Amino acid sequence: MTPKIIYLLMLSFLAASCSKNSTTSTTTPTTNTTTPIVSATVPDVYKKIYGATSITSDGTYITIKSNGAPDHKSSYYATSNALYDNFSGTTFGGYNFAKNPNSIAEKSYIFKIPVAPKVATNHLPTPLGAIGVSLNGVPFFNQYAGPNQPLTGEIVSFDRYWGHPAPTGQYHYHVEPLYLTTIKVTKSSLLGFLLDGFPVYGPEENGALVDNSKLDAYHGHTSVTSDFPSGIYHYHITNTDPYINGSGYYGTPGTVSQ
Repeated sequence: MTPKIIYLLMLSFLAASCSKNSTTSTTTPTTNTTTPIVSATVPDVYKKIYGATSITSDGTYITIKSNGAPDHKSSYYATSNALYDNFSGTTFGGYNFAKNPNSIAEKSYIFKIPVAPKVATNHLPTPLGAIGVSLNGVPFFNQYAGPNQPLTGEIVSFDRYWGHPAPTGQYHYHVEPLYLTTIKVTKSSLLGFLLDGFPVYGPEENGALVDNSKLDAYHGHTSVTSDFPSGIYHYHITNTDPYINGSGYYGTPGTVSQ
């Protein structure tokens, strides 16, 4: 098989992968720098989700609304957009970047996560699509490109900051959100929350790299963090599969709609 045919097959696979249903209009975003509207009842830790359009609480759930568009440059913005990035180089895992045919589109995400998360009796698997929200309002996706399909064929399409859009325009992170860990915060910082309400932290803790051997089946552990000085269960993003989440949610997930 010639290199040209292999390359065309790769692009066809990327076009079909990460496919999610969406009924939301897909307007082209410009920038994502709006200060979120935050109600007085929201605990301070959730106010770190600076990419939300609004954050409210009813005492049981935190409701986070976001358009899901990244606030950083990406090759998947339109060339006329100020955030368009004419990127060519290496991406996650040292792979040479190969752009997929999709484009970023704004969505209308509504994440509802428990304000007081608890370990679940039955641990539900994470679905395809959004499984949580990052600080800049971009959703986290799990470790699969499709039903039981590893990310192997998609990694080449991760942009400069290690995200990419699905065919329906949903920009998302399967792995470390590099813009957050290298520019906005640090590799040991809070990066967001999964739908079960438990926080997601970067690949470092107490000055050391976290590897999968230090985490449980759900890709987390319990310890003190700067945001939760009394200790809390939390996930860690690592640079090897399953990246963000392992064998399902540690807690009982809330909901996400768009």
